[in-house]
Amino acid sequence: MRAATPLLLSAGLVMSLAACAPGASTPDCPTTPSGSVSDSIEVSGDFGAAPEVTIPSPVSAEETQRTVAIQGDGETVVEGDTVLVEYKVFNGESGEELDSTEYGETPVAEFTLDEAALLPGIVKTLECSTVGSRVVGVVPAIDAFGDAGQETLGVAADESLVFVVDIIEVAEAPEPALPRANGEDQEPTPGLPTVELDADGRPTITLPDSAPPTDLQIAVLKKGDGPEVTDGADVVVHYEGLNWNTGVTFDSSWERGEPATFNVNGVIPGFTQALVGQTVGSQVLAVIPPEFGYGEAGAGEDIGGTDTLVFVVDILGLG
Repeated sequence: MRAATPLLLSAGLVMSLAACAPGASTPDCPTTPSGSVSDSIEVSGDFGAAPEVTIPSPVSAEETQRTVAIQGDGETVVEGDTVLVEYKVFNGESGEELDSTEYGETPVAEFTLDEAALLPGIVKTLECSTVGSRVVGVVPAIDAFGDAGQETLGVAADESLVFVVDIIEVAEAPEPALPRANGEDQEPTPGLPTVELDADGRPTITLPDSAPPTDLQIAVLKKGDGPEVTDGADVVVHYEGLNWNTGVTFDSSWERGEPATFNVNGVIPGFTQALVGQTVGSQVLAVIPPEFGYGEAGAGEDIGGTDTLVFVVDILGLG
């Protein structure tokens, strides 16, 4: 598991940096060119280890500049790729280090090269670089935080950034999410709610004529043959949530028209236990008493402190 998110990410880097040594471009992937400013940044140390960086501050550039300090021989990083990196970032005006990953055995930062999700200057610094490279990007405000700056990071209005980034690897793209659970049907469990599916796969839950169970009940309705959901995983699911005590459907991703994506450790305990150990393509029925749900406090107007919840969950993919 990766270490905690660096300050740079939590401060808004991933919401809105770029570059290459002369001659490193290819016809199919033209890199951001180097310049006198990015060439002036002195960087020493081994790839993958925390670098020594000297910045003749203040530095700034009208456009993002990128210089390769160490040329790697791995695959070329292209638009849309998700890359695992180690980095240091500095304020170009003061030369002050603003943030850094831990430079341990496991990369702690994950960037997807998409200017809609990442500062444009970072995308320009990384795109068309090769795995194993250390690149230096000088990013002007127009490709960073603009005239608003970023107070949390200590970047004032119109200040440039300097990035030193080691490109460790390209992450494997996750398999596309399924539209609905496609696993093999399993025998129903007596005494639990029954489930019928409409033409699109949305479940209708029918409750038995009995009091809800007092312990957590989990039953596999369809057994998928995809990868296993592990503790701490991000999952893509469709789900229907029904209150056993009132018979009211209180939440439904089907109703919203799109699956939900979340970390299995970020939901109520019974939902977590229903998912961990299951496989993609499976459909799971979970009957969750208050002890494994929202407890005595309940949740809003639809879930009281003594209410038992019923979920039908289609596990569509891993995030």
